[in-house]
Formats: sequence, C-alpha cells, structure tokens
Amino acid sequence: MNIPFLGKRRDRSGTPDAEGIADLLAECDLLRSQADREGVRLDDSVASLEALDQLVPRWRDDEETQSWLGNDAGLYLGTVIVRTVPGAAWRIRTDGQPVVRLASGREFDVVASGHAWAASGVPELSQRYAEVSEP
Repeated sequence: MNIPFLGKRRDRSGTPDAEGIADLLAECDLLRSQADREGVRLDDSVASLEALDQLVPRWRDDEETQSWLGNDAGLYLGTVIVRTVPGAAWRIRTDGQPVVRLASGREFDVVASGHAWAASGVPELSQRYAEVSEP
C-alpha cells in the first residue's frame, strides 16, 4: 500500500503530524464494516485481533475486496501495535509504504502481513502481533 501523501502531512510547526497520520491509518473502514457485520467490535485491542482471526473468510472470492481488506487488516494490526506496544510508532518510508517501527529500531511491514492474512489466513493477525510485541 503506497500512501505518498502521508509523508507530506505536517503540523503547523512544520514537523510531521504523527497523531494525524496514526488516526488516518486507523480508520480501516472496510475491515471495521466487515467485522461489525460479523458482530466483532474493533477496539484496538489484542483480543480484537484474535476475534478477526476467527472470522469466516467470505471475502476470498472477491479479489478486489480481498486486496482492500488486506490493506485494512494490515493497518489495523499496525494500529493495535502502535497503541499497545511501548515505543512503537508509524513510519512512512520514502516509497510511501506505512510500516511500524519499534523502540528497538526493528520495522514491520504490517500491510504485507494484512494481505497474507486476507489471502490465506496465515499468519494470523494475533500471531503476528505476538511476534512483533516480543522484546
């Protein structure tokens, strides 16, 4: 997922608006709609990742929906990591790809993980979270 305009968002002081970017990336409208239809509440918790892993993958028959849902799933995974793992933050690479950077400096392409989850269910979002959140 290439989001080139995100790298240009700045607050009034001229520095990147990290909170605004995080809020924009957390929207995940398609995923939230899909989850809501299935009775899953996305509250930015690890438990919500586990609930998403249990959804019946009805979207796999529609390639376009699968792609959009993969983007959303990756962004949602990143949102949960950023909001629950100390020191984790969004970073927009020079190619426009949003990644999550941990306090250790390790970076994770959560969108790629979201696409893999949407396409095959592997790795599960909660499993990827566990791998990323380990010290």
